[in-house]
Amino acid sequence: MSNWYFETTNEDTVVSTRIRIARNISGIPFINKMNNEQAKQIIKIVEDATKNTNYGLKVMFLKDMDDITKLALVEKHLISPEFALNKNEIGAIAINAEENICIMINEEDHIRIQTFSAGLNLENSLALAIEIEETLSKNINYAYDEKYGFLTSCPTNVGTALRASIMVHLPALTKTKNIVKVLNVVNGFGMNIRGIYGEGTNSKGDIYQISNKQTLGITEEETIKNLKAITDRVIEQEKMARKILTKNSIELEDEICRAYGIITNCKKISSEECIMLLSEIRLGIELGIIKQITQANLNKLEIYTKPANLQKLAGQTLEGYERDIKRAEIIKNIINS
Repeated sequence: MSNWYFETTNEDTVVSTRIRIARNISGIPFINKMNNEQAKQIIKIVEDATKNTNYGLKVMFLKDMDDITKLALVEKHLISPEFALNKNEIGAIAINAEENICIMINEEDHIRIQTFSAGLNLENSLALAIEIEETLSKNINYAYDEKYGFLTSCPTNVGTALRASIMVHLPALTKTKNIVKVLNVVNGFGMNIRGIYGEGTNSKGDIYQISNKQTLGITEEETIKNLKAITDRVIEQEKMARKILTKNSIELEDEICRAYGIITNCKKISSEECIMLLSEIRLGIELGIIKQITQANLNKLEIYTKPANLQKLAGQTLEGYERDIKRAEIIKNIINS
């Protein structure tokens, strides 16, 4: 099986789906109150619970990873930036080869089970996450309250402790200057819409993350249903905006083709410029304007042009200017493959 972020779908607008379930271990203090020995105990408990399962999970310690490896995981959305930066001594992950399962250990909560998939795939991703959670529960006693549900370090996660999120590509709403209106509507319906790396981050490449706010007094199934309904509304608005843009097709095609021309002919290119151009190209592919780049190659471009994954692919540490040159080389190699 290939990594989930390289998989192609028949969808436009929706990039990926993530399910995250937070759990804490009964009898051990929350992260902000525990000591390093208790953190090690949690890692051992999770490691033992994941052994002899069918998920192929391998436990890896953050302290054993170099900074580039940790940043590469952030770029793939497998771990949070805060986890990579601040939990080096106590943090670990349990991850499978396909990387569609990644459990963060000792992040904000003791255990954060995450499942990922390409496109809009809420039901299957939730089913897998719940299956993993139930498998671990055979060997782990979760902190639970009859009134409030699963207990978490942050009160806003108490209850189901479920965060479901969908990555959406909204370039047309940005171009037609309707994006702020849509963001306000989504937030008004009890959902969060944030930047590409979640809370506290900005959108990059016109990609936004829509996720649920409520976890208390609502079931997992209701959360998924509500999130899908809001996402469908956002997709509808994006498609309407794309219709408006295509009325002036020459201007739109010129903008997209210029992006294609730059990215395929440049000798060096920064990460920021590359992200913007790939957004244009993604729109061009979805509208049938760009036929020279497949969605499969686009997925590779979006991973391997990011700073850390670029260096992992190159097999060497590169300074900023060197990365810009190598990025242009990688782009050509992927497009011509």
